[in-house]
Amino acid sequence: MMKQTFAAFVMGATALTSTAAFADWREEVPVFRIGLLGGENEADRLRENECLAEYFEERLGVPVELFPAADYAGVMQGLLAGQLEFAGLGSAGYAGIYLQDPDAVEPLYTTMQIDGSLGYYSVMYVLADSDIESLEDMEGRSLAFADPNSTSGYLVPSFELASEEGLDLETYFSETGFGGGHEQAVVAVLNGQYDAGVTWTSGVGDINEGYSRGNLRSMVDKDMLDMSEIRIIWQSNLITNGPRVIRSDLPQELKDLVMGASLRLQVEDPDCFDSVNSGEAMGYWPINHEFYVPIINMRRELAGER
Repeated sequence: MMKQTFAAFVMGATALTSTAAFADWREEVPVFRIGLLGGENEADRLRENECLAEYFEERLGVPVELFPAADYAGVMQGLLAGQLEFAGLGSAGYAGIYLQDPDAVEPLYTTMQIDGSLGYYSVMYVLADSDIESLEDMEGRSLAFADPNSTSGYLVPSFELASEEGLDLETYFSETGFGGGHEQAVVAVLNGQYDAGVTWTSGVGDINEGYSRGNLRSMVDKDMLDMSEIRIIWQSNLITNGPRVIRSDLPQELKDLVMGASLRLQVEDPDCFDSVNSGEAMGYWPINHEFYVPIINMRRELAGER
């Protein structure tokens, strides 16, 4: 009888301690706010990520709110200012935050493509009936970037076109500009406002479906694009997949809960996993800061050149 009473006491004390710990971080973080990068229709972003908010809300036990920013910088500043707890970023976005405040956020995991790689590509596309067949034909033509904080939509193509192709972007192209996001840049090319644009794609899977994931796949799935309308004329080197990040100053227990729940998302809700990842992927893969050092150096160098 004494043993049972003592065991019950220990179990009860453990439960109280656990409950107290939960209460502590929930008092500190009464709402879990997720930032959504700009670059596509706000209603679409909210619809595609609503399942994630519901998923986290059930597992964290606090309300979860989605904040769609007008552009990439909005999410970056939200994290730096402590107005967001969590977000998915491109590698360049993470690099931009790190260069402003190395202790602001922690990368948790990234997405693994269907071929097992942890990267994707920036591609330059033109209209299918354009007379532009290669990068050489782009001399004197106009180019649409996506967003100044986009890895594939600005940082990598501008860096590689200059360093590897030897191009002076200011003189080689007749005009460069920002479409306001990946979708908007594609639409601008389709409407004849620019001769070419750059965007991101996994580069694996069926090209007629826009590959396995990426902006092209997302637009095909939403009937905004038929791949027969465009043609790809240039592809970057492999780019590190962007991270999901969490604010560094948040309680460790919350970070662990978010990480654990995220790594189970594909098994527990595969449709939601595909929705928030712009197509099909093999799963999530834990990463750390070291994974993004090359992109940080690239962004630092590009900023120095400017």
